[in-house]
Amino acid sequence: MNKKLAIISTHPIQYYAPVFEMMAKQTNLKVFYTWGEQSIEKFDKGFNKDIKWDLPLLEGYKYLFLENRASDPGTHHFNGIINPHLIREISAYKPDAILIYGWAWQAHLKAIVFFKGKIPIYFRGDSTLLNKSVGLLNLLKTFFLRWIYRHIDIAFYVGKENKSYYEKYGLKQHQLRFAPHAIDNNRFSVDKISEATSIRERLGIGKHEILILFAGKFDLVKNPTLLLEVFIELNAKDVHLLFVGNGILEKTLKIKNKKKEADPKKIHFMDFQNQSQMPAIYQACDLFCLPSSSETWGLSVNEAMASGKAILVSDQVACAKELIEPGINGDIFKSGDSEDLKDKLRNLTSNKNTLKVYGKASEKIIKTWTFERQAESIIKTLNF
Repeated sequence: MNKKLAIISTHPIQYYAPVFEMMAKQTNLKVFYTWGEQSIEKFDKGFNKDIKWDLPLLEGYKYLFLENRASDPGTHHFNGIINPHLIREISAYKPDAILIYGWAWQAHLKAIVFFKGKIPIYFRGDSTLLNKSVGLLNLLKTFFLRWIYRHIDIAFYVGKENKSYYEKYGLKQHQLRFAPHAIDNNRFSVDKISEATSIRERLGIGKHEILILFAGKFDLVKNPTLLLEVFIELNAKDVHLLFVGNGILEKTLKIKNKKKEADPKKIHFMDFQNQSQMPAIYQACDLFCLPSSSETWGLSVNEAMASGKAILVSDQVACAKELIEPGINGDIFKSGDSEDLKDKLRNLTSNKNTLKVYGKASEKIIKTWTFERQAESIIKTLNF
């Protein structure tokens, strides 16, 4: 008889729902969404607009939207998730284990503490040690996080940086399982060349020209401003830059472009594009760049690699050392270092054929980072 798994997650997420569907075919599971039903269509502070994903996120598995009594609901602060009935609902379901995505909300932490010693607690998060705090703050943080992780029986780490984080805060080797951060590789690798060609033509980019893509939230952490400024200084012939997304820096980026760009035809902007449009956008570019000053993983890198693209990321992007092999499928620059970014961009954009070779290498590297492998790790642990 299949064991029962309760999953606690804030809201339907395009990177998790397919995994839940896969696991539901192998065991009895139910997902308890703590943000509430209003989370299906929500205002995203990062994109600064209402977001509703255009992929099915509630198919193939059982779920329940819980009442959220937070006065300011959302994942942006600890008291944004308050569920008076979460513990009661989990108890009534009588699971053999509980998998909790994230502890940094009132209801999630309350459930972790309540069920410790009663039901095995599995945990999934992607925090890293890349942005280290110092002094008294670091000591207090260490004490607090060690207390939290004493309540966890098994943690599923997404990559090496995440594993190091768990080890620092007290989890032992026998408590750690690798369940790779992943995206739908098949969806991004399906040939969208006709749509991609149309995008390039619409933007006025020739076949021989190179297109650099930034896709994501226009915010300080993603650091698109650095990429724009370096691109303008580089002023490379036959090279274009496309920003896809929205956010608080959108106006700043467009003003900087107008003030500094000699050729306005080389820098392009597109509003936030939903998931169904993104494969064609990735396939339209030659080089994907993520210049973030902090990134717990960087799933957009997975998407670009599955689309067969060369990659350039900062060393503060947690997936960098595992997914990027300099000289093989792209390069890594020092975060915030405009000269290093400029040198790497100049080198990568000097030969379009080299970028194609790098893109092929990206496809090979990302093949094992799959939803299937992630689901298998969780199910294997549950049935152990």
